[in-house]
Amino acid sequence: MQRPLAATVLTAVVLSLAACTTPPDADTRAPTAPRGVTAQSGSATSVHVMWSASADDRGIAAYEVHQQGRKVKEVPATTLMTDVEALAPGTPYAFTVLARDAAGNRSPHSASVPVTTLAAQAEDRTAPTRPTHLNGKATGPRTVTLAWRPAKDDTAVTAYDVYQADTRIHTVSGTATRATVTTLRPGTIYTFTVRARDAAENSSPDSTPLDLTTPGGRIPTSTAPTNLTATAERGAVKLTWAPPKADGAPIKEHQLHLNGRLATTIVWGATPPAGRATYTFTVQDPPGTRYSVKLRARLPDGTWGAFSAQRSVVTR
Repeated sequence: MQRPLAATVLTAVVLSLAACTTPPDADTRAPTAPRGVTAQSGSATSVHVMWSASADDRGIAAYEVHQQGRKVKEVPATTLMTDVEALAPGTPYAFTVLARDAAGNRSPHSASVPVTTLAAQAEDRTAPTRPTHLNGKATGPRTVTLAWRPAKDDTAVTAYDVYQADTRIHTVSGTATRATVTTLRPGTIYTFTVRARDAAENSSPDSTPLDLTTPGGRIPTSTAPTNLTATAERGAVKLTWAPPKADGAPIKEHQLHLNGRLATTIVWGATPPAGRATYTFTVQDPPGTRYSVKLRARLPDGTWGAFSAQRSVVTR
């Protein structure tokens, strides 16, 4: 029986449409699998997982951490580490990491990395001592190296946590006294501190802060306020700093950023004070509240300069 012409034409149209359902510029290529995955137990109930960045023709959107085939964490593409918590003490685990792009393509899993959580400890409420003599240097526009002297603990220090602007960005084992921090921005002033941690998750006080500046960047770091201090007073925080030098012209305006957000603009209507500047602001939060502060100045040409190093303060 001969097939009707109309049916033949309709079939050809459907096949043609089906062949065009995938746009020619669609992203169908999966990222590469993450490499260099490590897993380290810093306590009886947590594991710190780190990895190296994957590659993709259009960019990574996120990373997924899997524990024996089950996704347990997801982090954005700019993050190359995470902590997996609420684990059982003294228990073996295995972790893999995969990358995902904006089109939803997933990379193969990384190599599986085994780790065993630390054994549960008797009740321990004693925190380690603070790490001392924190020092370091920028080794490139996006990398710094840090070193410190070890802390002490009544049981044992199981991990050192590196903080940048009050955010934990890196963890190394309790026997390490060095760390390399990557994925930084060129031409930026960073403030680092280190805390020691034991198996009961007790953390030491912060080390003395260390300010480091990465080379490069579009805004010269010489335009940043320097020597910023933040002192807690009853119901207030007092700031002092040295304004940047702008070819001898006075700096009449600064922005105060509190916990990463613009809080207020400090303006001197007349001639600014000579030497160090001082500003005190009141706080409404209860004693024991932690604040992070940083400043930047409006330069004589009307543009904003680089940010100062960040300081943390706990209210009284």
